Amino acid sequence: MERLCYLQGRLRNKIQWTICLLPVMAALSFKALAGPTTNIMNTTEPRTTERAVLGGGCFWCMEAVFERLPGVISVSSGFAGGETPNPTYEQVCTETTGHAEVTEIEFDPAKISYAKLLDVFWQAHDPTTLNRQGADVGTSYRSIILYRSEEQKRIAEKSKAEAQKNFKNPIVTEIAPYTKFYPAEGNHQQYFDNNSRAPYCQMVIAPKLHKLEKARVIETTPQTKP
Repeated sequence: MERLCYLQGRLRNKIQWTICLLPVMAALSFKALAGPTTNIMNTTEPRTTERAVLGGGCFWCMEAVFERLPGVISVSSGFAGGETPNPTYEQVCTETTGHAEVTEIEFDPAKISYAKLLDVFWQAHDPTTLNRQGADVGTSYRSIILYRSEEQKRIAEKSKAEAQKNFKNPIVTEIAPYTKFYPAEGNHQQYFDNNSRAPYCQMVIAPKLHKLEKARVIETTPQTKP
């Protein structure tokens, strides 16, 4: 009789353990059928950026301005808007390539809009002087917006019309479709940052930056990563 009670007790324990383990076994079986899982907490959405191509005279000046805007990721000096493929700085200076000195601006549209870039563009140069900015004269120094989409074209045309209210003389900025951007040689990249004591930087670029900094249009230091 005692042995029978003992065996019945053992049987009840086994049944209770089996009942407790059933949910765990079911969960493990479901996980095996579902296959490998992704750790959602460790995944990040890819960063979406856009590009703007703008010319407002010497690209050394424009590069120094736009790299001081929060939301701008990188700024490259180069050439666009002409016919000669892979032009050198010396070739563009001959005014025979059709290219303008421009900056290609990569930006995060979640932090700064294309329209905001254009707002700074109008303040960073004189868009009413044809083929010149100060002492820099020639078609390579022309004011130009090269749009990369119909949306950029629409925004550029609207921005130009709004900016005209701030100028007595007509804005002569060209708005044209983007075709290709040719980066300038390495010694023209981050020119002001690397040559801030050069005469051109001291007499032309530094005063322009100071004016925009004072108006709180740009930051005092580059916001782009080297």
